[in-house]
Amino acid sequence: MKGITHFAVGVAVASCFPEAVQAGMDGNPLCFILGGTSGLLPDTLDFKFYKFFYRRDMEIMPDPNDPDPAMIAQAVAHAVAWCVRRGKPVRVKLNSARLGTGTWLRYVVRFEPQNGQVVVACGPVVTTSRHTVAGIDSSRVREASAPLAHPVVLDYESTTTIDIFDGPTFRMVPVDGRVRLEFIPWHREWSHSLVLGLGLGLAGMLAWGWAAGLIIAVAHASHVLVDQLGFLGGNLLFPLTRARSMGLQRFRSGEAFWNFAFVWAALLVVFWNLYRSAPVAHLLNVAQVGLFGGLLPLGALALLRRLVKDEDPSA
Repeated sequence: MKGITHFAVGVAVASCFPEAVQAGMDGNPLCFILGGTSGLLPDTLDFKFYKFFYRRDMEIMPDPNDPDPAMIAQAVAHAVAWCVRRGKPVRVKLNSARLGTGTWLRYVVRFEPQNGQVVVACGPVVTTSRHTVAGIDSSRVREASAPLAHPVVLDYESTTTIDIFDGPTFRMVPVDGRVRLEFIPWHREWSHSLVLGLGLGLAGMLAWGWAAGLIIAVAHASHVLVDQLGFLGGNLLFPLTRARSMGLQRFRSGEAFWNFAFVWAALLVVFWNLYRSAPVAHLLNVAQVGLFGGLLPLGALALLRRLVKDEDPSA
């Protein structure tokens, strides 16, 4: 999920603790800050720090002036064979190709385990906002494939698109004659462990008291568990376990509707927890708030989204 979603869920977690609400009413927002920060922390550790220290054994850089999909496909296939030959993981970085100010080459890498090959398509040229650049050759797509020397097993989607900013990393792990392909292996590893969240909670208890420690641990766990609804999954018990599990694949982390729905629900939880603690006459109950504030508007939005998709085949 997006960062704002995890932050909102973390704040909602903090609002569930009467001690946090009372402290906020007294002018101390610390628990809410800790909740939002802890909800955001796992991705912050990964994307702002850990990814820059993650070692790569091989980097693939397309020629911006003459992109060759065959070269990219052969390089990926070579990495698959290399990891089996040397008997240990190979970390491969697929670099983006910047063409100029605000323009990038888009290329797609698609693994086809059933056909035993990797397919690469280069083009079109896109802007930083991912819109195709109009021009003579900008929309031309060149495609090539290369055979894979060993069967591959995917832990994420089979197709990866590389265009703007930074490209992804794959870790290729030899397992019994096959190769497990791990997408961005530096993400959702140790930072997304429930064990780490427990440790942070204990540290928070020592620093700010038991309520703050519980908020830190539960907000961190909320991030980890919400991520499990997506495709990538995570390593829930690192360092007790060493590999990421598959996600439940209910939706993709970048989908606008689901991010909006989680933020909306989180804000509704915050509203209810503040409302029930306010020294005013309570005219609403939790069922009314959930129905009229949550289920009905989100249901209407989901229906509208479905109708728009049905009318637009390209959506």
